[in-house]
Amino acid sequence: MNIQQFYDEGLAHASYAILSEGKIALVDPGRNPQPYYDFAEANLAKIVAVIETHPHADFVSSHLEFYKNDDATIYVSKLVGAEYPHVGFDEGDSFQMGKVTFHSLHTPGHSPDSISILLKDENEKDHALFSGDTLFIGDVGRPDLREKAGNMTAQREELAKMMYHTVQDKLKPLADDVLVFPAHGSGSLCGKNLSDARQSTVGEQRATNWAFNDLDEKTFVDSLLQGQPYIPKYFGYDVDMNKKGAPAYQRSISQVGIWPEGATLPAEALVIDTRNNLDFAAGHIPGAINIMNGGKFETWLGSIVGPEEKFFLVADIAAELEILITKAAKIGYEQLIKGAVVNPAGMTEKGNSFDLEAFKANKEQFTIVDIRSRDEHATAPIFEAAINIPLQELRERAKEIPTSKPIVVHCAGGYRSAAGSSIVAGILKDAEILDFSEAIKEFQLIAH
Repeated sequence: MNIQQFYDEGLAHASYAILSEGKIALVDPGRNPQPYYDFAEANLAKIVAVIETHPHADFVSSHLEFYKNDDATIYVSKLVGAEYPHVGFDEGDSFQMGKVTFHSLHTPGHSPDSISILLKDENEKDHALFSGDTLFIGDVGRPDLREKAGNMTAQREELAKMMYHTVQDKLKPLADDVLVFPAHGSGSLCGKNLSDARQSTVGEQRATNWAFNDLDEKTFVDSLLQGQPYIPKYFGYDVDMNKKGAPAYQRSISQVGIWPEGATLPAEALVIDTRNNLDFAAGHIPGAINIMNGGKFETWLGSIVGPEEKFFLVADIAAELEILITKAAKIGYEQLIKGAVVNPAGMTEKGNSFDLEAFKANKEQFTIVDIRSRDEHATAPIFEAAINIPLQELRERAKEIPTSKPIVVHCAGGYRSAAGSSIVAGILKDAEILDFSEAIKEFQLIAH
């Protein structure tokens, strides 16, 4: 038996290939099927099964593609109401592949239809748990994503109670030496205190994960509901897409229109300019949003832009556009791209330069907008007078910002403030908008 983990840093998403006797089962594969095909080819093996632990909110899965291309069986809980061909895989169900056996455990809590996969070796000994978004390393999955999405909806309090019983009845009884392979690591929005570690054991989680503490139901529920991160705009869209099955990856990204360099974009179009903040400030299309191509591009794209919107992608070189389209495809947003273009015409708007010394001398002469999360703002305040509007809410709330003074926008390190200041500038057209950028780090040291 060979277990291979595939890790997507951008979405902090882990998926798995389990190889036995020339056959491969995949657990929670990402949108691009190629890495799994490469693994199969390198091992002279065939992908025969795909297991989905639940309809994911934060990425689009390629399960349907493996069914269509390889006749792989898709195993998923019947509670999902999956619209693609599948075999129901619920509590008590199992299947053998080579010398190993996969067993389904119904583990609701993150979602009402979540399953975890218990892998048993050839001696029928519990070997590993593929825990999806149920059990993370150091935490359990958030219970507030299925109030409006999916075949089954449930209120967060109800799901938090389900998670309590999942931990008590399904996870705690497992042996200490069972390996734990979750679907996400640190940086994912599917939980709040995820570890950087990529795998663990039940014993290690029993000793270190707060959810395994001897807690009563109310204390557990209160702890789980408190301080969960925001819910990006794209999460419900991905749940629905995963329930239906996504279009084939390569065909879908090849259908994104690449416009000629220097082309003129339609007036009033939503433009996502992915160049660095200095190039953006030197000249951009009026109203463009500057989401720089960075490690969390796809998360912020899906947090700022809703799935009902269409947009244009702008970069400064063609190779960058290709990367951006593949990142957008991870969350199913390639279908929202009206066109992708290198350096379009009309980049006439310039950003204001931020005079740091003038700010230090007269902070009260500026309106300071903190676009970090509510938690960040509350637990690590930087400026006492700052107005806190999290980045993902700015397009809806920018008009709440007073315009009588120059407005300076800050985050924690400069990446988010590029997007935030561009959003505010596009909405409050007559105000002076300044991007604090990386200079904020100096003030964080002073504040703490």
